[in-house]
Amino acid sequence: MEQLLVADIMTREPITIPPETNLLECARKMVRKRVGSLLLVKNKKLVGIISQKDILWALIKKSKEGLGQIKAIDISPRKIATIRPNAGVREAFEKMRKLKFGRLPVIKESQLVGMITIRDILNFHPELYPEFKEFAEIREETKKLKRIAKAKSRIEGMCEECGNFDILFRVNGQLLCENCREEI
Repeated sequence: MEQLLVADIMTREPITIPPETNLLECARKMVRKRVGSLLLVKNKKLVGIISQKDILWALIKKSKEGLGQIKAIDISPRKIATIRPNAGVREAFEKMRKLKFGRLPVIKESQLVGMITIRDILNFHPELYPEFKEFAEIREETKKLKRIAKAKSRIEGMCEECGNFDILFRVNGQLLCENCREEI
């Protein structure tokens, strides 16, 4: 794997936006292009990165301003982890794993030339998947625990809408069976 370089598998034309773009436009572009992040570029230089999580954070923390009023550069992290195109794929993989990032912008001579993601690496090296197995197991256990907690919170009784005896769910202050819950 070491002979394979970042430049060999990176996305050569990542989705970019000007840093002054408001978050509402960023969100629209992410949805249209089906991507989880955008690179902020000015004069071919990477000046920031913004992800879906950043937009959600802004929506919660700065909700008074509205997404149309906040510029992408205002919430972009100040330090951006990057990688060189001539770096080995193993180095990129290790850097992503260490930083817990799913993607790294690729920079050559201070200019953005691409983006590499975990998915890019796994497409070429699926044998790396076992290294992610532990993360997948933890995620699955978390989901199981949530399902168990949800199941324990279920109540059996008479539906307040149709009168049938069933497992009930609390919806808008009422206890409803699954059929009545779906009709609402």
